Amino acid sequence: MKEILIFRTDRVGDLLFSLILIKIVRKNYPNCRITLIVSPKNYNYAKTFEGIDEIILLKNNIFAKVNLILRLRKNFYDAIVVHDGKGRSKFVSFFLKSNRKVICITDLINTQLQIIKKVCKEIGLQYYEGCLNFLDQRNHSLVKIPFKNYIHLHFDEKWIHNLYIKKYTKIEPSKADLLNFIKIISDGYNIIITTGKKTSSLLNQIKNYLDKDKVKIYENQSLLEIENIVFNSDLLITCHGWITHIAAAKKIKQIDIIDSSYPYDTWTSHLRNYSSLNRKEFKILSTEIINLI
Repeated sequence: MKEILIFRTDRVGDLLFSLILIKIVRKNYPNCRITLIVSPKNYNYAKTFEGIDEIILLKNNIFAKVNLILRLRKNFYDAIVVHDGKGRSKFVSFFLKSNRKVICITDLINTQLQIIKKVCKEIGLQYYEGCLNFLDQRNHSLVKIPFKNYIHLHFDEKWIHNLYIKKYTKIEPSKADLLNFIKIISDGYNIIITTGKKTSSLLNQIKNYLDKDKVKIYENQSLLEIENIVFNSDLLITCHGWITHIAAAKKIKQIDIIDSSYPYDTWTSHLRNYSSLNRKEFKILSTEIINLI
């Protein structure tokens, strides 16, 4: 039986790329054993996915690294893939036994999909395009969703200037502008709005002015709950993040708000049914979004 070890000790969005790779591995070797090393940021979410035989948490301290080396040195792996390219993962992998070891590097030249294809070539896997649908075996029920057809607006901290990368173009709307934007969309569509870890004060200010039969706001949702809302939507509007890759896994139409100063192509070149808009003043941006709907 093939033994494959994959390191993914970074964030949730990055984990989703490894799920594509894991599906490819499983397609090539249905009976292999896959071990995934993860971080505190993606551990709980990683545990919700099938097709992974063992998930091990690695904290970024020397004690945790040494313990993990001692634990894994008992094994021999057919292949080790340091998919995250992190120093901590490379350090641990250096002491482990395997036939092949692949260290991935995100260099802003190779796209994430090109990196996955290179991994496949180096460890002798056939690449399958269908593995981009890496969430197709998940159960996404409509039970707790109030609409059958709706637009999903993910309004997290990336819309708020003081809560996100300061050098990025400010897109934060005023109360009046956000309310007008939502009302224009809700004239023709139902809307579900989800938030980040904290609900924006802007949303709290406009809640009582929204048509509650057409617009629902969900706060403090788990990643699984947000994933479910994305998968049942007709369109996702978001600022680029992990949720972008969730929509792409089911070819959900999306409008992704990105900053022109950053080369997002590295992470978005493989996305399907995808449109992006550059960050700009909200009055202009909101018109562009509505035109794409």
